[in-house]
Amino acid sequence: MQIKGKVVVVTGSASGIGLALAGRFVKEGATVIASDLNAELGAQKAAEIGARFVHANVAQEADIVRLIEDVEAQEGQIDLFCSNAGIAIGAGPETLDKHWQLIHDVNVMSHVWAARNLVPKMIGRGDGYLLNTASAAGLLTELHSAPYAVTKHAALAFAEWLAVSYGDRGLKVSCLCPEGVWTPMIENTPLLQQTAVSTDFLADKVMEAIEAEQFLITTHPTTLAGFQQKASNYDVWISKMKHLRRKAMALLGSGGALQAEAQHGD
Repeated sequence: MQIKGKVVVVTGSASGIGLALAGRFVKEGATVIASDLNAELGAQKAAEIGARFVHANVAQEADIVRLIEDVEAQEGQIDLFCSNAGIAIGAGPETLDKHWQLIHDVNVMSHVWAARNLVPKMIGRGDGYLLNTASAAGLLTELHSAPYAVTKHAALAFAEWLAVSYGDRGLKVSCLCPEGVWTPMIENTPLLQQTAVSTDFLADKVMEAIEAEQFLITTHPTTLAGFQQKASNYDVWISKMKHLRRKAMALLGSGGALQAEAQHGD
């Protein structure tokens, strides 16, 4: 897909990956509608990059429906929907049920709700694109947060299913699975900071993938190398990940576990 002239929606656009993507799409000549839970910051950032802002909480299907209807009423059909908003919260199985539910709604169900309301229209006209942000954690794991690892696995699985089920009917799907990127999301994860890439670097990768209509988008060569090792010898991979987790926890210092507040915008 060529972005120029297309109508693009980006959720979680007030900071981080979402803001970088929205800004890049504007520069490439797209009509961009930026959306975020943080109405004040989201509107400010959208104005700075030349996008229109629509407030939405992707943890609620009604808000996603309202966002889609708003764009369709003002800009016409949505050519590319970037379901990017995400949160990191919790630690292990002791994470409260309400936090498990929240991260599931934001990191998984937001993709489902967007697809539920867009896929019939896209396959009806034989064209449309979904870019779903998951994480390298969806291919590998996350060393601090079980809810994050679980929901990013699910997000990747859903994107795969969409591509397999509707790819022959005109729907294009990409799944973004970055490792460390310099965003607020990695403020509490010093291990990821060691190899983090810039959001501009990530935006370049995404643009290349969308133009090539490539499904999987990664930012680090270690992601696929780790995924291949995981597939070929799970026990060896788990042993290496245990070692890496010990290193990550040592970098965090005493206490260890990530207790991040929920925040939109992967």
